[in-house]
This record gives sequence, C-alpha cells and structure tokens, in this order.
Amino acid sequence: MINHDELASNEAGNEVIEKPVASKKQATKSGEAGVENFDWESYADESIYSQSEKTNFESMYDQTLSVIGESECMEGTVIAMNKREVVINIGYKSEGVISLNEFRYNPDMKIGDKVEVYVEIQEDKKGQLILSHKKARSMRSWDRVNSALEKDEIIKGFIKCRTKGGMIVDVFGIEAFLPGSQIDVKPIRDYDIYVGKTMEFKVVKINQEYKNVVVSHKALIEAELEQQKKDIIAKLEKGQVLEGTVKNITSYGVFIDLGGVDGLIHITDLSWGRVTHPEEIVQLDQKLNVVILDFDDAKKRIALGLKQLTSHPWDSLDANLKVGDVLKGKVVVLADYGAFVEIALGVEGLIHVSEMSWSQHLRSAQEFLKVGDVVEAQILTLDRDERKMSLGMKQLKTDPWTKIEEKYPIGSKHSAKARNFTTFGVFVEIEEGVDGLIHISDLSWTKKIKHPAEFTTVGADIDVVVLEIDKENRRLSLGHKQLEENPWDVFETLFTVDSVHEGTIIDIFDKGAVVALPYGVEGFVTPKHLVKEDGSTAKVEEKLAFKVIEFNKAAKRIILSHSRIFEDSKKTEEKTDKKAKPSTTQKAVKKLKANLEKTTLGDISELAALKTELEETQRKEDKKNKE
Repeated sequence: MINHDELASNEAGNEVIEKPVASKKQATKSGEAGVENFDWESYADESIYSQSEKTNFESMYDQTLSVIGESECMEGTVIAMNKREVVINIGYKSEGVISLNEFRYNPDMKIGDKVEVYVEIQEDKKGQLILSHKKARSMRSWDRVNSALEKDEIIKGFIKCRTKGGMIVDVFGIEAFLPGSQIDVKPIRDYDIYVGKTMEFKVVKINQEYKNVVVSHKALIEAELEQQKKDIIAKLEKGQVLEGTVKNITSYGVFIDLGGVDGLIHITDLSWGRVTHPEEIVQLDQKLNVVILDFDDAKKRIALGLKQLTSHPWDSLDANLKVGDVLKGKVVVLADYGAFVEIALGVEGLIHVSEMSWSQHLRSAQEFLKVGDVVEAQILTLDRDERKMSLGMKQLKTDPWTKIEEKYPIGSKHSAKARNFTTFGVFVEIEEGVDGLIHISDLSWTKKIKHPAEFTTVGADIDVVVLEIDKENRRLSLGHKQLEENPWDVFETLFTVDSVHEGTIIDIFDKGAVVALPYGVEGFVTPKHLVKEDGSTAKVEEKLAFKVIEFNKAAKRIILSHSRIFEDSKKTEEKTDKKAKPSTTQKAVKKLKANLEKTTLGDISELAALKTELEETQRKEDKKNKE
C-alpha cells in the first residue's frame, strides 16, 4: 500500500525523490483503489527512482569524475598513508594504491601533497584502479632534468648506492652521477653515511647523446659559503686569535675550518720543534686556537699559525749558557754538510761535518751520525739575537797533530788505508785525523804508473813510510816504494848499454812500445826499433831479444832496440868479409895494371873509360863505408 501521507509529506518538504509509479497491471488495480499511473514494474524491481531520474543522477555523477584513460599520466592527491602504501585520489570512481617505496626520494611527503601518477589499469579483476608513481616520473624525467639545468633549479634526489668516484642518485627516476668532490665543500671520509639519504641537488651537466646526468650538492652551498667567506675575511686582522676545527691534514700542513672559511697552518708553523708530519701534532676534527699570520682578500687565502701562540724556546734558553760549554742533544736532521742537533724543543745547533772529526779527508755527516742519535758537543758559536748556534764534536777528542812528530817521525813505517785517488797520487788515512799523500812517483821503483787505480783500490790497506811532515798545514808526505831499496842501483850494473836481454812487448802505442824485462823493470822501444829482420813489425805479447841503447838512472828510463841486434851483426859480418877477400876496386886495379902492360896506343880511349868507371866505383864504396 502507498503511504499517501508520506508522499504528501515529501511534496510539502520539496523533496525531489518520489515513490516510483506502479506497472500497468498494478495501475489497473490501483485505479480500482483510486491510484492512477503508478509504475508497478519499478516498484516490483524495488527501485525508488524512475528511469529518467536514474539517467539524470548518472549524468550528474559522471560530471564529478575525471575522464581518464589507461597509459596516461596525470596528477593525484595523497589522501592516506601508512608504512607500506600511499592512497592516491585522481578524481576517479575509485582511489589507487601505490607502494611507499616509490616515494623514498621524498621522505617529507604528507597527506594533501600533489604527486604525478601513471594509469596502468582502470579496473583490474577486483575493480581496483592500478597506478604507478615511478613510471610517471620516468616518462617526464628527461624533460624535467633538462628544464632543471636550463633554469638552474634545485631538485631532490635519493642516493641509491656508492660507485667508483662518487654516488648514484635517483633524480626523477633517472640514475644520475654525484662525484665525490661534489658532495660537500669539505673532504668526505665516509661515503656510506650518505647512502639512503634524500638531498637537494643542482644539475650541472647533461650528456644528451649518452643520456648521462651529473648532479652536485656542493654547488648549493658554495654560493652561501662564498658570501660567508667575504663577511668573515672582511673582519679578519693579522694577529687575531680564532677557534677553528681541523678539516684536513696533508703532508705540508693542516686546513682549519674557521666557520665558513678555511685557513692553512703550514707544517713549519705547527711547532717550534721539528715536525715530520702534521699528524704528530693535530688530529681530524680537533678544535684549536690559531692566530692569523696573513690573508689575501683576492685569493681568499688565510695563513694561520699555532706555534705563535707560545713563546719562542730561544727566549727561555738558559742565560748562563756560553761558548765552550758541553751539552747533549738529539740529531733531528742530517745533510751532507752537517747535522742539526736539538738541545731543547725548538732550539737547534749545527755540527758542521768539518767539526765532527780531526780528519781533513772530505766526508759526509752520514758517515758519523744518524737521525735519532744522542750526542755530546761543545758550543763553538752562540748568537741569541739571530737564534743560531754552532757545535763541535771533535773538540772533545785530542788533536792527533799536537804531537805528530813524536808519533809519526820521518822515516817511520805505518799501515794506512787508501781513501781516494787523484791523477797525481793516493790520499791515505793513517788514523782518524791524520791523512797523508803518496805521490804517484813514490808508489813503485820499477813500474810506470799512469793512475793510482793501477796500483791499489780505495779502502785497501797499504804500507807507507813518512817522508815529510807539514804540521802547519796538517799534511804528511808518504811513500810506499821507499819501504824497499832502490833497485836501480842494481839495474845500472845489469842493463848496461849494448847488453842484450830477452823481453816481452806488453803495450804498443803511437810513439813506441813498452817491454817487460827481467827483475820487474820495463823498457821503452821506438817504432823504428821494433822492425824485425824480415821487415815486419813486432806485436804485443811477442817475446824477443832487445839491446840496451840508453840507460838513465835518474829518470829511471831504459831505451831498447830489437832492430839494432841484427843491424850490428850485419855490419860485423861485412867488416869480416872486407878483411878476408879483396874488394871490387882492388880487383879492378889489378886488372888495369895487367891491361896497361898490354895496352897499345890504340887502346888509350878504352883505358880512360875504365879509369872513370873505377873512380866512380871507389866513390860509392867509400860513401857506403861512412854510413
């Protein structure tokens, strides 16, 4: 039954909704009951709206919904969130759900934020709208990255992982490269602390061909820091003391963060003492008070000092310390010319190599000392104003030259060590501080020595005899050959002129050859005296007989000849032949006399020619005999 009171009430209340009209069959029945045109079919279907009303309501509802299509990007609103999912309203008849992982680059996202989404499926089997934020970002990312570079925009990115030389950053769904040097203005010691963080960046470079993107976080803070630097430097004054933090340590110094601007403490300004490496004095992140030594407005360089905050050690040096005092110190630096010895922190003295030993032999400091040695030394000079001190070690030992004549008298024999060579002799050391020279001519009685290296070696022991003492110049003249008697006194009786000896050629040069003779003596042969009887020239290592043609004891020289032996022998034979049989001239004279007895007046011209021939023959023989 229709409740007329309810209908009347609805009409009175201007209600749009009316009771559905009954079907024809029902209307007939209603008509019988007094109700006309009632839609009994709609009533039987339990629908409270007529078909026209339905159509009207559907039209009104469709106008409240967005027109969407699959594979389309659009903007949505975050309406709900939990730890795993985000609910997005895109104005469609149902909301979409996206995994929170797709928004990890934006940890600050909240309800009400607008986000980009990609419609994957309008309705799946469950009637659910399927959306993707990652795909939406990826589709529009390249345009957005290029736009960010052109407009110098600040963008957000999620640091995914480490890679060689830097980090990989998710920017609009694109993997961009963040160089290690572009993470911060200060050196990064631990890159891993940045993984999983969302940070702001600027796009600094894009390779369009390879689709590579480079971003920088450092660029965001550099501009701000630059202004901070200008403000800080404008307030700086030399001598000003500031607090800073150790930012970086290098082999040459320490960089200090002064609160937006960096300064450098050079290694020499860390301590008054010697510093091998700054790490001996400071540590990373350590807070220090430093003094400004100098700064450059243009180059933004600030020179800082740490040791200048304490008084110089020389100012507190014992006032009673004087030249001649003996003190102890540690070798801190070694050079060829000497050693620097630290007698107190920041107070050093130099021991020159010439003050380490009484020896006059040129040596280096490394032969006497090494870094870290603790030594005793005497103060030689002391200049408090210049803060310089020279020390000596040898002064603590007795000078061996004080009583040199007593210990090493002329003619005394000793053992020495060869120290170095010169072209004119060998410098030797008899003991530390007592050096001498053996002249090359005093090495051997018999051998012609061109260089001392032919006779001995550096470091070898050699016996010597003192020939001369020069105490004023601290020099000894020594000899080696004088240990033996002069063999030339004996050689004078053995190698007499015209005596013949067997010898071996040991060297040949332009001016002649050197021949080894018996008893270790050597002789010299000129080239023309090397010619053998067959006309060939003698060679090295050939053993031949040689005649002495000159002996000079003073010059220790023996001149020899091989050719003279067979030349003299030939002359002797010729003289013997002259005595044994008449010469050609004598035969011709006898023939002439015989012919003269038989000659007639017709033979006078022939006799004249024969006489001329005899006279010419005689002249040639006389000339040959003279030669």
